[in-house]
Amino acid sequence: AGRAPALHCPADGVSQVTVRDALNQGLDEELERDERVFLLGEEVAQYDGAYKISRGLWKKYGDKRVIDTPISEMGFTGIAVGAAMAGLRPVCEFMTFNFSMQAIDQVINSAAKTCYMSAGSIAVPIVFRGPNGASAGVAAQHSQCFAAWYGHCPGLKVVSPWSSEDAKGLLKASIRDDNPVVMLENELLYGVPFEMSEQAQSKDFVVPIGKAKIERQGSHVTLVSHSRPVGHCLEAAAVLAKEGVECEVINLRTIRPMDIETVEASVVKTNHLVTVEGGWPQFGVGAEICARIMEGSAFNYLDAPAVRVTGADVPMPYAKILEDNCIPQVKDIIFAVKKTLNI
Repeated sequence: AGRAPALHCPADGVSQVTVRDALNQGLDEELERDERVFLLGEEVAQYDGAYKISRGLWKKYGDKRVIDTPISEMGFTGIAVGAAMAGLRPVCEFMTFNFSMQAIDQVINSAAKTCYMSAGSIAVPIVFRGPNGASAGVAAQHSQCFAAWYGHCPGLKVVSPWSSEDAKGLLKASIRDDNPVVMLENELLYGVPFEMSEQAQSKDFVVPIGKAKIERQGSHVTLVSHSRPVGHCLEAAAVLAKEGVECEVINLRTIRPMDIETVEASVVKTNHLVTVEGGWPQFGVGAEICARIMEGSAFNYLDAPAVRVTGADVPMPYAKILEDNCIPQVKDIIFAVKKTLNI
């Protein structure tokens, strides 16, 4: 279900690259470009990363640039935040963002607020990255989406890639940014191949933070999503197109700052809005999008209430059949589109 849409024969200079390899490429290029950049986290060095994102980097850059840490998120996140304040540019990997709860004081109270509280005199250029949201069969303590949690907090930037191009471009942009950035990846996308252009594979390629991407043009309904559910939206759009319904699919890419202008422009065109996310419904990313649309001029163009498709409002069950029913599926998106279009 996390697959990329069906791909045709690659054009000249276009390659199939997995999200894992795109992230590895981005890290490699930034470590090489700027000696202030370093990576730390559990098993990122000698083991090549729990998900092999940092494969080969320890051998290439050594102990001072790729650092294995103890299983102590509060400790190594604090070290990373202090290093950023001192002028380095750390990339702090959480084996899963569920474990970032151990370090949330460092992320929110130290990293996010220091620039503001120092009147701009202390920058904290740090990237917190790792897998976010539901994986498969790992139950409630390993399956939360933290987009709404971190997107709630001023002082942070929050990015959420879907494709290989998103992953590489947003990672490089995040490392170069002078603000703390939370990068929410998805474990189930790591092995998924996407087409990457020659330009996207160049060392100069970045995806600007705060800019959404229209993945598919459409005229009947706007689908807004981020991370893995973008793929579900594209699959749903392909099914609906056979029934004469053209969906415009927007890949948010960034949760904070949110590119609401792109969403508004699409809603003005389609007059219908469906948001799709893997997180819980209450105070979620979809809730924020709906509120922003209602508060702005695009609200006058809506011909039906906006509809949210979200994860179920329960801790994630372990059983596969229950897990499947807790995560938005393609059929749920199709149902929501038909509901809002009254068909």
